[in-house]
Amino acid sequence: MPVKKCLIVDDEPAAHYVLANYIRQNPMLELVQQCYNGIEALNYLRDHEVDLMFLDINMPEITGLELLQTLPHPPKTILTTAYSEFALESYDYGVIDYLLKPIYFPRFLKATERFFASVGTENQTHTPAFITIKIDSSVVNIDVQDILYAQSYGNYVKIITPAKTWLATMTTAQLEQSLPSEQFVRVHKSYIVALDKIQASDRDTVTIGDEKIPAGITYRREMADRLKHL
Repeated sequence: MPVKKCLIVDDEPAAHYVLANYIRQNPMLELVQQCYNGIEALNYLRDHEVDLMFLDINMPEITGLELLQTLPHPPKTILTTAYSEFALESYDYGVIDYLLKPIYFPRFLKATERFFASVGTENQTHTPAFITIKIDSSVVNIDVQDILYAQSYGNYVKIITPAKTWLATMTTAQLEQSLPSEQFVRVHKSYIVALDKIQASDRDTVTIGDEKIPAGITYRREMADRLKHL
């Protein structure tokens, strides 16, 4: 699957810092340019193609929505703003999603998943039989069907299977991108679980074997929706 090129267009340096940090945590996204107003973005997009644009609505000289109107073929766009009153209007421009500042990482992930779904990535069309992870200086293949759940562990991720617990050199976000989204769900900032391994669930936890795994408030709605369709 080719890495998708991203552009940030925002007049606030703090917004650039947050979005750039989030983008760098996703191995399938590459930040190729940062623009601080609509004119810069317009000039850049005349000569360069990008796959995804993170676009602020409120900017001097030309607003984000005016930039979209000006571009003959705008890239797929996720809008960002501190003002919720623009939400309804923004969807008239065919944007992927609308992020309200301050932008939190789980919400960013959800928006980028909508982007990947819209471009038909391999993760949506092909279910891998195994994932490849780095264990210290070695590389190991783990059968996807064996994975019960994964837990962040400092700078590592613990991947739990019935036979063994693996300590992988990667972030939880990177692991989430490697796993087939139709089989796994994020239930907490520190936990990803296999949907078909869940034996019981309530508002605050899911149960897999003898383990009760916490369900974070940010993830509860999506978790409940996914469990309904099992």
